Amino acid sequence: MKTIITISREYGSGGRDVGRMLADQLGVPVYDKEIMHMAVERSGLPVDFVEKQSEKVSSPFWQNLQRLSLNVPSVRIPSGYNSLVVAKSLASASSNVRNDADRLFHAQADVIREIAFLGGCVIVGRCAGYILRDNPDLLSVFIRGDFDDRVNRAVQTYGYSEKTAAADVQRVDKHRANYYQFYAEQQWGAAKNYDLVVNTSYSDIEGAVAVIKAMIITGGSADG
Repeated sequence: MKTIITISREYGSGGRDVGRMLADQLGVPVYDKEIMHMAVERSGLPVDFVEKQSEKVSSPFWQNLQRLSLNVPSVRIPSGYNSLVVAKSLASASSNVRNDADRLFHAQADVIREIAFLGGCVIVGRCAGYILRDNPDLLSVFIRGDFDDRVNRAVQTYGYSEKTAAADVQRVDKHRANYYQFYAEQQWGAAKNYDLVVNTSYSDIEGAVAVIKAMIITGGSADG
């Protein structure tokens, strides 16, 4: 039986609700932002930095800059950043942020491994499925939803403005995709990277929980 369930999710898909309902029905603990707070103690980083960096990485521009060495001309500098002195200064600042973000990721990874070692649980986000990919008790799940449904949930459940909700959903998805790709070096949301993908626009939250529980009972096996 699979006892460790990791849930990655598109924003507005209800993935967090799926995780909490699933954990409640299974009688196991659920970990979400708790992991972030536990990692604060490990990393020694300020809480405000940790909250801002949760499941985010810097833009491609900043990723390029933080990899700068003395060979600054080899890095593409956007318009307005044509000074090598400015570029080096930005690279140094970006490198510090990247190093802190990496410290946070590894602290969270340590917490996730220790949680999994304790036994059955549900873990939401933070590349947990990738981090625990070699754990034989893992069932990794990706929760998605049709875009319009996710925007609607962002407005009705999360309180987003109707004018900005679509852009906000896309923005959060992009952060999560970049984060996953940066650390897991895999495509976020690609079916091959998960044991199960569920669309809550068709199953709803309760249906998604039922599907995951069925997979747990069968040990993730299926005919055909």
